[in-house]
Amino acid sequence: MSERLAPSARITISVAFLIGLLIMLLDPFSWGRVTGLAAVVAGALGVIVASALLAMLLSRGEMPEEEFQRISERSELMSRMPIGQHQPSEFEELVIEAIDELPPEIHEVLKDVPIVISDLGHEFHAYGHYIGDTMAQDGYRDHIVIYQDTLERDFGWDPDLLRAQIVRTVRHEVAHHLGWGEPGVRDLGL
Repeated sequence: MSERLAPSARITISVAFLIGLLIMLLDPFSWGRVTGLAAVVAGALGVIVASALLAMLLSRGEMPEEEFQRISERSELMSRMPIGQHQPSEFEELVIEAIDELPPEIHEVLKDVPIVISDLGHEFHAYGHYIGDTMAQDGYRDHIVIYQDTLERDFGWDPDLLRAQIVRTVRHEVAHHLGWGEPGVRDLGL
């Protein structure tokens, strides 16, 4: 039975028992004090019952499956991070999710392409940039830049819209890496 009770309920029961035992040992029994003892016992029982009920009510809530999956995925991401690296911000997590949603073949193509988050989008009037000469030429190091400042400025008021635009921007820049020019990427709807 003690395993079904929360630790706080077990502590409350133990303390109430010890207090009752001390009262009985230190205060000699007399019939005149039966009502006082009954009041103490009733009070202790009330505390025990209230604590047990509270513990049972608080322990019944279950985590929704989506929340469990989100926490699980975040834990896996954190376990892959080198020791001492900072935790990703909410924006960085959205970019990571957008990358994770890409097909496995694209992950293989991107394994050596850094994806950087920058706050210089206002200077370039852009949400993202592909810097490189496509995977076909590979003359110098390619990288993708996602501009947090312009994305949050234009879409940050709606979390769902921000997430959708981050996904679109990541896909747009990946399409450039795959060799599509700006007109071709726009024809893809990106």
